[in-house]
Amino acid sequence: MTTYVITVPGTFLTDVDDAALSELARRLASHHTDLSETEDVELLTVHEGGAFSVRLEVEAPDRASAEDKAVRLLAGTLEKLGRPEKDAPLGPPAVTGVDGDS
Repeated sequence: MTTYVITVPGTFLTDVDDAALSELARRLASHHTDLSETEDVELLTVHEGGAFSVRLEVEAPDRASAEDKAVRLLAGTLEKLGRPEKDAPLGPPAVTGVDGDS
């Protein structure tokens, strides 16, 4: 298995307060570890207008599987926090880092 850092962009279409953002980051923290820190990427970045990016570390056999896994993980977490896809649509994921030594 290879460890990938996947960046998933999205847009919050409704207001999100700091408490909700903190809870999102807390729930995803286990997917932001050594490789992410080595690549010097933040877990969650939110811009004006509701645009955001989440960077998740996932293990997968290939790039496509890693991207799919990261999107499913983020979408599921947002759903659990009361932010269904219609309120926080996600864009296409991209590989930000790779560690093939795993």
